Amino acid sequence: MDIRYRFPAGFWWGSATSATQIEGAAREGGKGKNIWDYWYEIEPNRFFDNVGPETASDFYHLYKEDIRLMKEIGHNSFRFSISWSRLVPGGRGKVNPEAVNFYNHVINELLKNGIEPFVTLYHFDMPLELQEEGGWESREVVEAYKNYAAQCFRLFGDRVKMWFTFNEPIVPVEGGYLYDFHYPNVVDFRRAAQVAFHTMLAHAKAVEAFREAGIRGGKIGIILNLTPSYPRSRHPADMKAARIADLFFNRSFLDPAVLGEYPEELVRLLQEYGQLPAFRKEDLEWIKNYKIDILGVNYYQPRRVKAKDHLPNPYSPFMPEWFFDYYEMPGRKMNPYRGWEIYEKGIYDIMVNLKENYGNIECYVSENGMGVQDEERFIRDGMIHDDYRIEFIKGHLIWLHKAIREGCNVKGYHLWTFMDNWSWTNAYKNRYGLVSVDLRTKKRTPKKSAWWFKSLAENNGF
Repeated sequence: MDIRYRFPAGFWWGSATSATQIEGAAREGGKGKNIWDYWYEIEPNRFFDNVGPETASDFYHLYKEDIRLMKEIGHNSFRFSISWSRLVPGGRGKVNPEAVNFYNHVINELLKNGIEPFVTLYHFDMPLELQEEGGWESREVVEAYKNYAAQCFRLFGDRVKMWFTFNEPIVPVEGGYLYDFHYPNVVDFRRAAQVAFHTMLAHAKAVEAFREAGIRGGKIGIILNLTPSYPRSRHPADMKAARIADLFFNRSFLDPAVLGEYPEELVRLLQEYGQLPAFRKEDLEWIKNYKIDILGVNYYQPRRVKAKDHLPNPYSPFMPEWFFDYYEMPGRKMNPYRGWEIYEKGIYDIMVNLKENYGNIECYVSENGMGVQDEERFIRDGMIHDDYRIEFIKGHLIWLHKAIREGCNVKGYHLWTFMDNWSWTNAYKNRYGLVSVDLRTKKRTPKKSAWWFKSLAENNGF
């Protein structure tokens, strides 16, 4: 086979998912409630087709079969998350032995199949009791998270070497405290800023707990959804709009995680508008002293912005969009099934930025993928022929390969996701999996992309 794009030896090929999105068994095995279980109970209409997280893709019961299938389609690594409310019901106190048993089985099964476990500690799923105390607005919840992280390192650190504190920490900020698409559905920038700051403080304290745990050969990082902000033009007003969007949505987490400090321009801007969160001087020391070893990069689509056409209404709530407008570039390439722009070069631009401005930190693509609705229309001979997904992956890998050739420190590529999973308020609307899941029977059927991915992993390129 002619391999035009070959990747470095030992490259990670695999996929990513999270506990709430695949486990199911929401009321089994001693699991406590998280905010998703609760929100679905009180507002099921906010979820596509009224489908909640109770059963999801039933990984809790079918993990052995799933891991065998991962191996069969070429995985050498797999990122999943531990459910805080399953491991420590209520978020504090005694560890749930049934949960320890389950995660031990999953980790051991992965290792038995030659798949390295990558573990995320927090993927959007706050235990309900801690949310009722204020969630990430509360310093006590920060401490509870540090204790939970330390318990995870103690229980699983003998076998798990790759750890990640948070997945896309800006999403609960945006969803829960700015734009009303996650519980607790607050619209208040000041509270959003507090949540963002305490999340980074919790992250730093988990890194501290990791260093104290002394996991041999272990690394700790964070997963950030880095979305490059592209200006409409080179006009200074458009360029400034893009820079501010970048400060809010990328650098607010990237700079403290990798460099140990916040961008001065962001701090000045929040100060000017009276939106700075409360903090203590020693918090900044923690963030400075506990930086990451590795960065996971989630990339789906670009952010395109322009200078504002109209001044913001001073009576409306303060928002990042006071400083820029979104811009739809004419002639852009689209995923017609999801409504997102496809811009493969974005993945290259992210990596070059990390190389030039963030010490060329070790990193990997922790998520990249294509969601499509009603994939059944592409079934032929009993299999979904998702050529659009294969093209999507190829297009991004070509640019990733170029970044690596130019010296970017990229170690792997994980697709979102292994099998169709439950996706927050979208439930099963858009399918992202290499493997399709029949929601009624839970039967798994590899799509065409699964077999292409197997060949990609086995050849370490395409």
